[in-house]
Amino acid sequence: MKSMKNKGFTIVESLVAITVLVLVITGTASAIQTSISSYIFSKDQIIAFYLAQEGFEQVRNIRDENALVGRNWLTNLDPCLTSNGCYVDVLKPNPLPSSCGTNCPVINQNQNNGFYGYDEGQDWKPTVFNRRIVMQQINSREVSITVTIDWSKGVTARQFRAKENLLNWQQQ
Repeated sequence: MKSMKNKGFTIVESLVAITVLVLVITGTASAIQTSISSYIFSKDQIIAFYLAQEGFEQVRNIRDENALVGRNWLTNLDPCLTSNGCYVDVLKPNPLPSSCGTNCPVINQNQNNGFYGYDEGQDWKPTVFNRRIVMQQINSREVSITVTIDWSKGVTARQFRAKENLLNWQQQ
């Protein structure tokens, strides 16, 4: 009689193969999850950067408007010169800063056009972002502006802070 060779896998070989397969799938899933988390954080950080830049532009616009109508360069910016800071709703006509008090309001986003603002209508949905503009007077010709964007995803709180100085370019 012919001797029979074992053909096929033993249980041990099958378990080893299944373990290797599970490790490969787990590693791949973990890498995908990390990539998605990094993408979401990067996207939020870019939005925070642009919201901070918009905060600087809002203050500059108010300063320039004051110069055009012959007012003191810091007129209407008093709410921003406190430790609580201020926010400005640029979508309103003649936007002026409002004091944040203990908390600045959440920034909303228009679902139709993607604009960010503080409107609360049918098309506006709250975002995770909150902007605070704080100004500190350095001297009669210069102020320091700090714009802080706070947001959170799940239990993780994030913050983007930018600072720049603004000069009274009208004063000689």
